Amino acid sequence: MFFTKHRQLIRWIIIVASFAIISLILWNTYVFFQKFKAEERAKMEIWSQAQENFIEAEDDTDIDLLIKILNSNTTTPIIVIYKDETVSSYSNIETNGLSDSLFLAKHKNKLIEQFKTENPPIEIRYKDELYSTLYYGNSPLLNKLKYYPLALLLIIVLFAAVVYFFYRSSKIATQNKLWSGMAKETAHQIGTPLSSLIGWTEILKSENTNPEYIKEIEKDIHRLQTITERFSKIGSLPTLEKADIVAETQEAFDYLKTRSSKLINFDIEVPEHPIYVNLNKQLYGWTIENLVKNAIDAMKGRGDLQIKITQIEQQVNVTVIDTGKGISKTEYNSIFQPGYTTKKRGWGLGLSLAKRIVEDFHNGKIRVLHSEIGKGTTMLMSLKTI
Repeated sequence: MFFTKHRQLIRWIIIVASFAIISLILWNTYVFFQKFKAEERAKMEIWSQAQENFIEAEDDTDIDLLIKILNSNTTTPIIVIYKDETVSSYSNIETNGLSDSLFLAKHKNKLIEQFKTENPPIEIRYKDELYSTLYYGNSPLLNKLKYYPLALLLIIVLFAAVVYFFYRSSKIATQNKLWSGMAKETAHQIGTPLSSLIGWTEILKSENTNPEYIKEIEKDIHRLQTITERFSKIGSLPTLEKADIVAETQEAFDYLKTRSSKLINFDIEVPEHPIYVNLNKQLYGWTIENLVKNAIDAMKGRGDLQIKITQIEQQVNVTVIDTGKGISKTEYNSIFQPGYTTKKRGWGLGLSLAKRIVEDFHNGKIRVLHSEIGKGTTMLMSLKTI
């Protein structure tokens, strides 16, 4: 109960705590990097001091310790340059198979500039005069440590992406279960009074009621049966069958035209030959109905509405064009989200249902092809032909 009530607060606490932990790790890495760099500097200063003592050593001086110090550097790349700009020595530098003279001729200046950007050079003096200069770069371990924070951030980003996609998949799965549950329950709730209406219709027939009244009641009953069947199918995986999308679109168009405002100028442009696709007729008719009703609402019951069907190779495109108020580009994806609506009344589920039917059940695509504020919107639905 506590976690449900304070979910937003807990979420922000986790985000802030994660940010604090990441900042602490990065700061400690930076401090360790600087400390390690200072230790390498101290090691190079000892090396340069040993070089000075080696130069100043007399013939009878024990230089074993100095040689040991000079040979102790096995990781830090160095190059020593005499004051006349010639090379005294270098070590821990990959020559790529070239001879020493050829490699130094090509890369000496580049190495010096690189090492100067990584570490300040150290002067080696003899009798208080400049004898040579030691240039040194970062050791391989220090370079790895330098990129460690970036690797850590990459790992954290990847981990966050995995968590996000897991959360999103879980949320979608929960929404799908909710869709299915609501749809099945709706179909069940409609089915009970619908059975009674069918029974009452039969009683009215036996009472010599005006046949025209009976006919109109039966139309409404048939409509309720269609709605019940739609909700029953949306609540589970529907069965697809080979169907002519031209004929199904024409049927849905004719039904909606006769039951819509006379102020709407309906027009349909379809091929004269059939186009076959794998289709669930009831759900496809529901999709067309949702798109048309959405267009009529956008036009506030007055304007031009056109449906077009075109075939491009193995794909059939169904476009619904209206002269309504239009939408901005920022809303192209938002209008398909459950609950999104610009009307004062409505659940905002029509286009969300259409997207679910087209993309989840028919493996097609539905999107806003074009829209302009004050001029209208073109919706595009694409399905594969068979």
